[in-house]
Amino acid sequence: MAIYKVKDKQTIAPLFAGWDEGCIWSCLQDCMGVAYADDLQTPRCAAIFLGEFLFFAGDAKDELVRNKPKECTSDFVILVPGSEAWEESIERVYGTRATRIMRYATKKEEGVFREAYLQGIVSGLSPEYELRAVDEELYDKTKTMEWSRASCGNYASYETYQKYALGIAILKENEPVSIASTYTHFNHGIEIEIDTREDERRKGHAAVSGAKLILECLKRDLYPSWDALNKGSLAVAKKLGYEFAREYVSYEVADFLYTRK
Repeated sequence: MAIYKVKDKQTIAPLFAGWDEGCIWSCLQDCMGVAYADDLQTPRCAAIFLGEFLFFAGDAKDELVRNKPKECTSDFVILVPGSEAWEESIERVYGTRATRIMRYATKKEEGVFREAYLQGIVSGLSPEYELRAVDEELYDKTKTMEWSRASCGNYASYETYQKYALGIAILKENEPVSIASTYTHFNHGIEIEIDTREDERRKGHAAVSGAKLILECLKRDLYPSWDALNKGSLAVAKKLGYEFAREYVSYEVADFLYTRK
């Protein structure tokens, strides 16, 4: 089966109909990401690659699951199947290399955020910490620390980040310990990424930085999309005003670029 890089994203849009996912919107709207399909005119299957994620839709094909987008430079990738048939394909292709996990989607609803309530969460930050918008200095610093690389990692330069993204950092003694930032952007919204240094976790930083980032989005008339990695992240999302939508299967592959000889 031939696999083609998709230029006209509208040809694959019907395959992804019903997926309320910020990363998918980013690609279909030609904001970020790339797509591959089995046909450029009438595709029956397609994959969207953005950041660490590969989303599969349409008729499940092992050939598309095996395809490694040339844009991918990381060994760690999260594969998101659009059906049970895609799950079977991923498990067939990657076997024990693919770790099956559940992720948690939230409802994409306008007008559910209470600004005064969110501001109260922000105001609860301990005095030993400070909040700061992600500027060029913080953008550069996120690239040097393992725990924070995903925070701004989908933007190749600060100029691009400044144009399309925004972020909030919590600092302690002038060092970032938690960052809520833009993972991807789409028309009138962003997908939120929150990362916290290991020794500073379970102190409420995700709620504080997340609340502040949501408030900044509301000022700009942007929708702050939230997809939860685990139940802990889902709990923070619910605290901030999101409602649980559904759980879904995904697969983590830690040696994605490895090619079996």
